Amino acid sequence: MTQSEHLFAPYIRILGKGRKGSRSLTQEEAFDAMSLILDNQVEEVQLGAFLMLMRVKEETPEELAGFIQAARDVIAITPPTTAIDLDWSSYAGKRRHLPWFLLAVRLLTDHGVTVFMHGAKGHTEGRIYTQDLLSYVGLPEATSIEQAQQQLTQNRFSYLSLEHFCPKLAHIINLRPILGLRSPVHTLARMLNPFSATASIQGIFHPSYRPTHQEAAVILNDPHIAVIKGEGGEIERNPDVPCLVQSAHHQQRIDEQWPALFSKRHRKPDTLHPQQLADLWQGTLSDEYAEATIIGTAAITLKLIGQASSQSDAEKQAKTLWNNRNRNIKVTL
Repeated sequence: MTQSEHLFAPYIRILGKGRKGSRSLTQEEAFDAMSLILDNQVEEVQLGAFLMLMRVKEETPEELAGFIQAARDVIAITPPTTAIDLDWSSYAGKRRHLPWFLLAVRLLTDHGVTVFMHGAKGHTEGRIYTQDLLSYVGLPEATSIEQAQQQLTQNRFSYLSLEHFCPKLAHIINLRPILGLRSPVHTLARMLNPFSATASIQGIFHPSYRPTHQEAAVILNDPHIAVIKGEGGEIERNPDVPCLVQSAHHQQRIDEQWPALFSKRHRKPDTLHPQQLADLWQGTLSDEYAEATIIGTAAITLKLIGQASSQSDAEKQAKTLWNNRNRNIKVTL
């Protein structure tokens, strides 16, 4: 008896038909393929084949845009009444340095910027993840969409793990230890912007993904996005090296180089102590690399959301915010 072809098989065939016969998906095909995945109509063996074929060739901006639109349609969260200024993704985890960017976020929210952060943890061995360190900087974590909406209104910040608003994508990210490689979902998740924030920022590790993010945002007509090669793949400016910010504002592409803040590179610490996040904020610890990272990261975001007109203005504002911060912080361990 002949078995009928599975409805997802054509998408695997498009990608895997060989050197001469294969091609990338169109935006519509990518949308349809991801819709089937999110609707649990794909077998696990098909999912693995699809993800790894995509990984080998790397996703195009059109494919990424199709994937993102499919995921956004499934998630379909009603934004809270409070306008969200900035969507901040955190999926990489840190290995060489502490996530100093968390203090940049704290700095922004303390001065009236509403930030929604989303991420995942545990998919890569040997890294520390944002979700585990929020308590050191007094930033709240939600376990539901409704709680996140309340926190955004009351605290101007909320972190919500991907598993709580799109469990299927969280499941796919957690396949990394099994497959041995990242998949397009690591890129897709960064660009979800589930609460429809006015602006979004993403950090990547491999520089080749910067223009992919930028072009996908143009295709989707996302109003304001920026992507950087962040330290460890997170949204964190490394002050020891120049930082290229590739952004899109209402489909206008802008590439902007931010210079290094030091002439020599700093030595990475031998060990990472999360308590140092609180100590630096409270002023009981001094660390020029960490402070420059925080100020530099905050400056990029201030310019992205339109609160600074130039690099120098953004750096000046960020430094003033840091110097005038309220050093009292409620640490809940």
